[in-house]
Amino acid sequence: MANYGFIIDNRKCIGCHACTVACKAEHEVPLGVNRTWVKYIEKGEFPDTQRAFHVMRCNHCEDAPCVEACPVTALYVREDGIVDFNWDRCIGCKACTQACPYDALYIDPESHTAAKCNYCAHRVDMGLEPACVNVCPEQAIISGDMDDPASEISRLLAREKVTVRRPEKGTKPKLFYINGDEAALTPEDAPVRSDYMWSNQRRGVGHHAPSGRDGNASVAQGVIPLGTKPGRERPAPQPERARRTYDEPNKGVMWGKEVPGYVFTKALASGAVAIPFLAAGLGLEVAASALRAGAVLGLVFMALTGILLIMDLDRPDRFHYVLLRPQWRSWLVRGAYIITGFGGLITLWLALELLGAGGIATAVLSWPLVVLAAATAVYTAFLFAQARGRSFWQSPALPVHMGAHAAVAGAAVLYLASFFVSGLQPLRAALELTLVLGLLGGLFVLWAELGSRHPDRDAERAAKMIYGGRYRRLFWGGSVALGSLLPLALTVAGILLAAPVAVAFAGALALLGILITEHVWVEAPQLIPLA
Repeated sequence: MANYGFIIDNRKCIGCHACTVACKAEHEVPLGVNRTWVKYIEKGEFPDTQRAFHVMRCNHCEDAPCVEACPVTALYVREDGIVDFNWDRCIGCKACTQACPYDALYIDPESHTAAKCNYCAHRVDMGLEPACVNVCPEQAIISGDMDDPASEISRLLAREKVTVRRPEKGTKPKLFYINGDEAALTPEDAPVRSDYMWSNQRRGVGHHAPSGRDGNASVAQGVIPLGTKPGRERPAPQPERARRTYDEPNKGVMWGKEVPGYVFTKALASGAVAIPFLAAGLGLEVAASALRAGAVLGLVFMALTGILLIMDLDRPDRFHYVLLRPQWRSWLVRGAYIITGFGGLITLWLALELLGAGGIATAVLSWPLVVLAAATAVYTAFLFAQARGRSFWQSPALPVHMGAHAAVAGAAVLYLASFFVSGLQPLRAALELTLVLGLLGGLFVLWAELGSRHPDRDAERAAKMIYGGRYRRLFWGGSVALGSLLPLALTVAGILLAAPVAVAFAGALALLGILITEHVWVEAPQLIPLA
């Protein structure tokens, strides 16, 4: 069986865009998006300047992270190594766009499904070359079977020194460059200095356009260059580097407000259920009304979680494909089954309680509910970890981050509910302790995620954007001061002074802090350009 790949010979490329045009014509690609595009960079100072052209597209990785992340097998690797996709399966979850380190996927503004270069698989199946190879006037694009020693691509790979994009991601890309310029292949090495043709698309295309999300502009304005002290608006003078003069804009925020929203609501749901049922599972005396309150709150917030998850899909009409056509390596699928099982178990407990079998139901279901609540709280950390294109989310502390938020959210909402449900009042001491420990743990985790050694420069830049760049006021003012330190102080004061109202206010502030933190954690890494 063949093993197809590409070589881009930058000694020959003239930046004519024939490949881009041929790709658009062959696949009827809508305006505003591209499967293949040409990136221009300029280096040097007048009169010693040079311009380099680099064709960018899907790398057809041997270890394709988009395939692993896709929940419905809309993306798959053919036997010949081509990474292809099935329009009819795609639900528009955008997990593939976050998983790809090369920014090769986009959401089609007409079909609302993912799309990318598929090596012109339909042409290959007929014995033809991809359209871009066929039209290149300088024969700068070479395709073929890399396992065939007689093929041109095999001979070039054996003879020439080649470069790939972002080898540290471990995807084993099969798009190779001869004379590849590191400044062009590494996004941060050629920053955007001004607007260029098509750069107005940074605000989004198709149904993304009204959001006003700015991609390249966000990065240029919000990221502190490495080596810059936090708080300084301008970096220290540096020698002139390469700059981008023509490119496809960074797509900006693909996971918008719905994603931090659903992370927040499932933290509320899991915490509200886990705390009273954990107490019951440990043999403590918990009023039936307290268990009912936790279960009802859990069910309500799980319903909101499901609504937000569906709202985030670009094809919400296909949301059921996740359960009916699952790709089990995807944590989106695993998470869907976890939250479905969690919601179903809560419903079962409530039904048995209404039928007068609450005691038996509690004895049997308490620990399964606690386990599923914990899984619901933390599974998103593993979903984010599959987004290999966003290295900031690879932090091993992220499950602890989400677990701490679930503990704080559950304690806060139950404490607020205790003013209306008398059965929750005996749990106030436990809820107060949970708030204190959860807030302290949350602060420690934030420090660990931002201050520890990061896996690469992208993660480091995202961290610096949070604590010293675009999001610094929101982070320090909202997440730390208003959402952590002040609630902690109010909770301790409320305990010492026996003032439940102070603790309740602290809980409300803590909930606001969680929502702000999740917004920052989800959005900031998406503003780091990948191409």
